[in-house]
Amino acid sequence: MPTDAQVLDALAEVREPHLERPVTDLGMVGDLTVEDGSIRLELALPIPGSPGSDRLANDVTAALRAVPGVTEVHLAYRAMGEEQRRSLTRRLRAELGQVQGSEVVFARPGSPTKVIAVASGKGGVGKSSVTVNLAVALAEAGHAVGVMDADIYGYSVPRMLGVSGKTYGMEGLVFPLRSYGCKVVSIGFFLPDPDRPVMWRGPMMHRALQQFLSDVYWGELDFLLIDLPPGTGDIAISLGQMLPDADLLVVTTPQEAAQKVAARAGQMAEETGMHVAGVVENMASFTCPDCGSSHDIFGSGGGATLAEELGTQLLARVPIDPRVREGGDRGVPIVVGDPDAPAARALRSVAETVVRRSRSVVGKSLPLVDGG
Repeated sequence: MPTDAQVLDALAEVREPHLERPVTDLGMVGDLTVEDGSIRLELALPIPGSPGSDRLANDVTAALRAVPGVTEVHLAYRAMGEEQRRSLTRRLRAELGQVQGSEVVFARPGSPTKVIAVASGKGGVGKSSVTVNLAVALAEAGHAVGVMDADIYGYSVPRMLGVSGKTYGMEGLVFPLRSYGCKVVSIGFFLPDPDRPVMWRGPMMHRALQQFLSDVYWGELDFLLIDLPPGTGDIAISLGQMLPDADLLVVTTPQEAAQKVAARAGQMAEETGMHVAGVVENMASFTCPDCGSSHDIFGSGGGATLAEELGTQLLARVPIDPRVREGGDRGVPIVVGDPDAPAARALRSVAETVVRRSRSVVGKSLPLVDGG
């Protein structure tokens, strides 16, 4: 007959889907009875009715049935008590970006998180496409990845990653949604009508960005990618001062007009202490599918010129490919939908470079702009 110790050892291998911690560590194991191969177990749920409840039940049942001698598993559920939830929340909050006066301080266990902001001088250059494809490529390579959609007015990450719905949480903690192995947060998950425009002034956007950093339970991440709005406005300034040690990728198209305004985004990052880690030239050329000839529709050389001006490297020249746009509209990034396409290979090469060169910012003090 299985023993209580064997059952608890099996449960220690089951992780709560949102918190990614063993159910035994979270205090979720309630009344337990083991009798003649039959197990009756009560689980205290920190987030009753969450999207991961069915998965949790399946994982617990599978783990217990694998214990030698177990013939039946009967599960019962209850919501965690108020005091137990408060105690758990205090533990979890110790792992978030903590607001302390005018600062946010990251204090995450495990491997350091590498923060990479993706910026552009103007819209329409494919900055969000680069962000989501880079994130998915990193996740496919086995890294734990978070994507923060900081483009409050023009958020597009949810559509490009094929994820929708409302976020959920507990006691002020917010849990990101998931897609292609990435954890995702966007203002679109919080709006009652995502088709309505966001009409906020600077302090409100600053507060939203601060909450994305300090109230979202990202868990243990290898990489946090932040899709910035184009230009050098409120969000870019706030992020530069909240995360002065983050890496910055600057996206441009080849023409001089795009390169010149992208240079301003890179210069602003340097003034706030961020490190310009490289330039990605998007829409670099177009290869005719019929004749195979290559055409520089938007000119050439802008990416290399920008990299030289910012004292960094040109990481990739991503060719024009209608499949990038089509995949973004369908919620299927090209690194997934057409992994052998030249554009996909170029974006994956950026991910490989990022892994080699990005820097950790965990444990650093992250000063904030005055929200008033």
